[in-house]
Amino acid sequence: MTAPTLHHVTCPDAAGGHRMAWWQWGDARAPHLVVCAHGLSRQGRDFDVLARALLARAAGQGRPLRVACPDVAGRGESDWLPDPMGYQFPTYAADMLAMLGALHRQAAIGPLDWVGTSMGGLIGLTLAGAPGLPLPAPIRRLVLNDVGPAIEWAALARIGQYLGKAGTFATVEEAAAALRAVSQGFGPHTDAEWMALSRPMLRALPEGGWRLHYDPAIAVPYATMTREATAQGEAALWQLYDQVRAETLVLRGADSDLLSAATAAAMGERGPRAAVVEFAGVGHAPTLVAADQVRAVLDFLLPSERGAALS
Repeated sequence: MTAPTLHHVTCPDAAGGHRMAWWQWGDARAPHLVVCAHGLSRQGRDFDVLARALLARAAGQGRPLRVACPDVAGRGESDWLPDPMGYQFPTYAADMLAMLGALHRQAAIGPLDWVGTSMGGLIGLTLAGAPGLPLPAPIRRLVLNDVGPAIEWAALARIGQYLGKAGTFATVEEAAAALRAVSQGFGPHTDAEWMALSRPMLRALPEGGWRLHYDPAIAVPYATMTREATAQGEAALWQLYDQVRAETLVLRGADSDLLSAATAAAMGERGPRAAVVEFAGVGHAPTLVAADQVRAVLDFLLPSERGAALS
């Protein structure tokens, strides 16, 4: 499959409900499901390269596979919320449960794996670590891409400087250049790779020009965060992490300002005792486009039969 299909599910909220979109790749009847969840201001098409690679690896192993890449509420093809304060993790986790329910009705989910970049990783951490959630299957393998229970305040402040303030652009190229300027941590990409990452981030305006795909109001609850509240939330996130039973892989940009080396090391020593892989020359966050980054995920989620026997 060279392109995904777009699906929607209606999710409950206090305003009467909203629709969340996801991009689906692969065999719709496959029991093995991989969910790939994006970062704060991104969208599900970020994972096009990874999804194609996962399907190719699975096909080579003779294993049917589904890959679902949601657009979190307020992003991409999902509805914008009437109340900006809904742009928080309880909404996101509930929406993912609704999506998983829809996918389970489509075909019963067997193995369930989760790949989450930044915010998407914290959503996965919530689903994997909170007891009693109505998951159709437990998360078997969890990939946390440049995120963990302790998040550096300096990185949150940096993101807050541009979140929700992008404005409009005359051309796609102008927009891609602006996105590149605030995404230096993503590491080196060719112009073609960067355009492929940027084009799904844009929406055409009726009067001409382009805007970013997301609701600027996602910045409203983000702006209420304080250093003190973030530090207090860290204990709750570590508790979730310590309750994770999924086999866990942590990916870290070696130059990340959001996930410190100390936090990544601690994640390898407690809770699920994650394996940790670092990528040189990358900050926050690896885009899972470069071959070595893709290979790390493939080898973790779809190891060779020999590798699986040794693990």
